Amino acid sequence: MIDPIALTRSLVDIPSPTGDESAIGKFLEQQLAQLGLKATRHSVDHERFNLFASAGGHPRVIINSHIDTVPPWFASREDGEKIYGRGACDTKGVIAAMLAAGERLLARGVRDFAFLFVVGEETDSIGAKTANVEFANLESEYVLVGEPTESKFARASKGALTAFVHFDGIAAHSAYPERGDSAVKKMLAAIATIESTDWGSHDLLGKATVNVGVVRGGEKPNIVPAAAECELMFRTVGDHEEVRAKLERLVNRFGGRITLARGNAPQFMVVPQGAPSTIVAFNTDVPHLANLGKPLLFGPGSILDAHGANEFILKPDLIAAVDVYCDTVAGLCQNSIKIFSWSPR
Repeated sequence: MIDPIALTRSLVDIPSPTGDESAIGKFLEQQLAQLGLKATRHSVDHERFNLFASAGGHPRVIINSHIDTVPPWFASREDGEKIYGRGACDTKGVIAAMLAAGERLLARGVRDFAFLFVVGEETDSIGAKTANVEFANLESEYVLVGEPTESKFARASKGALTAFVHFDGIAAHSAYPERGDSAVKKMLAAIATIESTDWGSHDLLGKATVNVGVVRGGEKPNIVPAAAECELMFRTVGDHEEVRAKLERLVNRFGGRITLARGNAPQFMVVPQGAPSTIVAFNTDVPHLANLGKPLLFGPGSILDAHGANEFILKPDLIAAVDVYCDTVAGLCQNSIKIFSWSPR
């Protein structure tokens, strides 16, 4: 019988930063085999692969999460209340709870589900995008995506836009700055304006936000910088293409240009009737799994504890999630629960 706490620690102790997920994929392949399921690898990129394992019936429900984590890796440890380690809540504890739920479902004779574990969620969602094409004709009805949502079903999530913005200047000796044109000054002026701009609001989702997460530029302190670049991420509440166009107009005023941009619209999920629900601001693979059915988003742990130096998941939340995953999948497979559909307003 699967011990979700022990399995979480085993998963955490296998480093799986985005781009290097093969070891965790092979381990999960073994775990699925112990459940009596044959996992199939679906190539994504070089040695990277998604894992798909059907329980044997028609997979009405796809149980999904991502197997990559952000760096840096640090090993698991636990105390009486928590499990710590990279991926503890995002999303290795989630996966452990899902596998334990799968074991219970099989014991109850529920077979109309499948597992889908994907790579690359933390960067470009390449695993989910590949799976969405690969399983477009599977005719599944629901995809239950696992992320740390504080043990509530997310009824909506903000969209996202990632953008790289480049600024050109003219190099010169720093003793004669008037002979040059600082790309860094242009970038700083643009960033100040970006951060003071209203990027939209929504009755349900709240205000859009922007984070300038990376800045780079220049060569030496005695050279007026000829080039600079920043990387931004918006949490959007409307059309991300409109945000992109607005950003482009803004940075053009400062001599900047967008060199790369990718994003997705806000998402609206389905929720089991009567279940606790919430709104989340973070992005997930949900936008890239549309062919797999109506999305549900649920998981133990908090996103506020993810990506940090002290990432953890509470043991009681982990254990309770096993029941939620099991009951939700069984209810969807057996048409014994009603779902409430949210839609944009």
